[in-house]
Amino acid sequence: MSVDLGMPSTRGHRLWPDDVLDVDGLRATGWRPRPIRQYILKINSRCNLACDYCYVYGMADQSWRDQPVRMAAAVVGAASRRIAEHARRHRLSAVQVVLHGGEPLLAGPEPVREIVSTVRSTVGAQTAVHFGLQTNGVLLDGPFLAVLAELDVAVAVSIDGGPAANDSHRRYANGKGSYAQVARALHLLRHDYRQLYSGLLCTIDIANDPIATYEALLEFAPPSVDFLLPHANWGTPPARRGAAGGTEYADWLSTIFDRWYASGGRETRVRYFEEIMATMFGAPSRTEMIGLSPVALVVVETDGTLQQVDTLKSTAQGAARTGLNVFDDSMDDVLGHPSIAARQLGHAGLSGTCQSCAVHRICGGGYYPHRYDPGNGFLNPSVYCADLKKLITHIRDTVARDLDTPPPGAAR
Repeated sequence: MSVDLGMPSTRGHRLWPDDVLDVDGLRATGWRPRPIRQYILKINSRCNLACDYCYVYGMADQSWRDQPVRMAAAVVGAASRRIAEHARRHRLSAVQVVLHGGEPLLAGPEPVREIVSTVRSTVGAQTAVHFGLQTNGVLLDGPFLAVLAELDVAVAVSIDGGPAANDSHRRYANGKGSYAQVARALHLLRHDYRQLYSGLLCTIDIANDPIATYEALLEFAPPSVDFLLPHANWGTPPARRGAAGGTEYADWLSTIFDRWYASGGRETRVRYFEEIMATMFGAPSRTEMIGLSPVALVVVETDGTLQQVDTLKSTAQGAARTGLNVFDDSMDDVLGHPSIAARQLGHAGLSGTCQSCAVHRICGGGYYPHRYDPGNGFLNPSVYCADLKKLITHIRDTVARDLDTPPPGAAR
């Protein structure tokens, strides 16, 4: 597909794609967006932790201050109708709904039950609704887990390693660490509610030993682990131990990859590594972090506004806004927003630097918020570009050596 991206310019401070990309012109060429299959419901806009790297409360966009604390029943109802309408229009056999925040467990078990029941009953039996919940874990106790089990809601928990690693960032406002409470919750989840346990999310801190971090996570027997690069961009670069342009994050992840790969992936799934390996062999990516697959998600805030992926709040005030809401606008209206369309263009939606790069079909230009530059928007390589190249090359070379050297006794 040939797309006129309307290259951004700092003259007049026009930012790509919001001020530049012509979605109507795209449609005129025959391009059509993919329907939305993932909905992130911000059912509670406040949090009981004060993590120092939080993109919602501690970075550029402070719009959380204007949001209602809880998602009202009217918003839940309107969002449910919009999801149902979109699923019927596009004949979707299944959608995913993620309960998020802030901290979603602050909403309480009965409101969660009401939200899940409302969405499922409104969408109807013709479309399966798979629910997940992302939590910091400190309120995840037996009674709450029993409700989530009744509702069949998968649970992912954020934790950054052992006690010292976790509590260096994931603390209460008074400075107290959260590890002990999260560890108790994970004990319940892994032993008594294993069927709900979807995995762990760990934000990388290169000051922590990578193997010690990985082994601390393995103690909770996670089905999967997601390692997350800290949110940074060209205006606010990531912390590094050496000079700018270093590859400490690639080195950190490569150390874990070598350990994980040597185990044959038996210890746990690591989605970042699996997706890199899958895209190397031409498979479509299944996460927005890697590859060129179209991103088809929308965030519903507590007030009913429809937004892009919420990690864009790490870049600039208002960066996630679409100007739409569940009361007045359909999910098809969301698909017409330039920033939503930009994330469905694949190769054509990358900067020229990325398009000419040998690994761009694997990294996909890097995670979208990490491409932001205050001068021109998002038509840039990731601020982690050097790290991504080094990590992908390391994984590619490791796998290539393995394929070229069969185990003893194996036929060539």
